[in-house]
Amino acid sequence: MVVQPVSPQVVVDLLVDLAASLEPGRRWRIVIDGAPPTRPGALADALVGPLRAAGRPVVRISAGDFLRPASLRWEHGREDPDAFYDDWLDLDALTREVLTPFGPGGTGRYLPSLRDPVRDRSTRAARLQAPAGAVLVLDGSLLLGRGLDLDRTAHLAVRPATLARRTLAHERWTLPAFARYAAEVDPERGADVVIRVDDPRHPALLRGGTADRA
Repeated sequence: MVVQPVSPQVVVDLLVDLAASLEPGRRWRIVIDGAPPTRPGALADALVGPLRAAGRPVVRISAGDFLRPASLRWEHGREDPDAFYDDWLDLDALTREVLTPFGPGGTGRYLPSLRDPVRDRSTRAARLQAPAGAVLVLDGSLLLGRGLDLDRTAHLAVRPATLARRTLAHERWTLPAFARYAAEVDPERGADVVIRVDDPRHPALLRGGTADRA
């Protein structure tokens, strides 16, 4: 792969252009995927204003609001990396309540959140109606290669040593899950856009493979 240094603004502009160029007559699903230290939510948030300025309605959702109950997440202990990878995210609920409504032929009626991850309670959020042409911007970790119906994907990549250094001490037990993700899914080859953020002030685009489709 070829590494192309860019500015953080260029990353935002690239993803906004990618989303704004999509056919306006239908709804689209875009994901920003990355480990927590790469701050995928911050990048997803940065797309909202420019997309709306470009005339595209935007719906912002975080996969972290669609976790399974703690009793299921922690069935094998609170710090099991395989459970973190396989069992924490409620893939069925995310598909049913968000991705399918935004897909071709979907109703556009979606649930903005399912569960408060801190209180471990239902958010009791009401369903909302996404207008035609809306762009769903979803952020989260370990989202690629999971069978989710997504239209465009961006992955925030860091080297294993960088990830270990930037992961908080009480979350380092999750590192084997991200190593497994890299080995089994290889998101740097599967994503439409790959941004290396070992130094978030100086990101770089990885050119090669499917990333060049962007």
